[in-house]
Amino acid sequence: MSKKNFKYIFGPVPSWRLGSSLGIDPVSKGRKVCSFDCVYCQLGKTGLFTDERMLFVPCKEVIKELESVPALNVDYITFSGACEPTLAENFGEMIKAVKGIRREKIAVFTNASLLSREDVREDLLPADFVIVKLDASSQEVLTAVNRPTKIIVFENIVAGIKLFRKDYKGRLALQIMFIEQNKAYAQDIARIAQEIHPDEVQINTPLRPSRVKPLSQGEIDRISRYFDGLNIVSVYKAQRRAVQPISDEETLKRRGKI
Repeated sequence: MSKKNFKYIFGPVPSWRLGSSLGIDPVSKGRKVCSFDCVYCQLGKTGLFTDERMLFVPCKEVIKELESVPALNVDYITFSGACEPTLAENFGEMIKAVKGIRREKIAVFTNASLLSREDVREDLLPADFVIVKLDASSQEVLTAVNRPTKIIVFENIVAGIKLFRKDYKGRLALQIMFIEQNKAYAQDIARIAQEIHPDEVQINTPLRPSRVKPLSQGEIDRISRYFDGLNIVSVYKAQRRAVQPISDEETLKRRGKI
């Protein structure tokens, strides 16, 4: 099968959290667009650093490209890429449009920075699986690890996740990236996770190329004990499926997948 240089679609990629995943980037600006500038991000420095929702790509263009994708056997169609997907103001429209033409479940990776907004929570409700970031236990740790825009407040992030959890009928996971800067706060993060009571907690550390070093498997195993009673998935122990991508290498590089 010949590979294509897609604008909005990438993969499929093997995911330790999702099995096989066909990605959609709802921003697709050729640079990272995010409300965070995380110290560990494999995509490097944020190109457009913003917390304002705006129109980046018309929904019809994404759907047109998705309709050109050949028949595939994937577990999820996933909104992610080089961006915070909820920054796209037509993000909810995209989820509904994809559900109208595809049978796969929809997953979304979000840093949760905008979940205090009712319109963002409503846009996420039709998704089947939402994975929200929680790398901190306070504003101080959030600033050190995730480096958000100035108006983003840690307490609002946690409150937004809890509000979303209350209304959401799908599967909710917390993804937690542990590095040297936040490992001492693992017990505090676990306490917040217990309050949210997600369906799954994904314990991660940067195994892909990153500006910071990963924690060892032993350290991750010790951290995981704080999350006793929750359904835990660890990056060191998860299985990965062999997947053949249809998008070319350059497309995968732009999305940080190789």
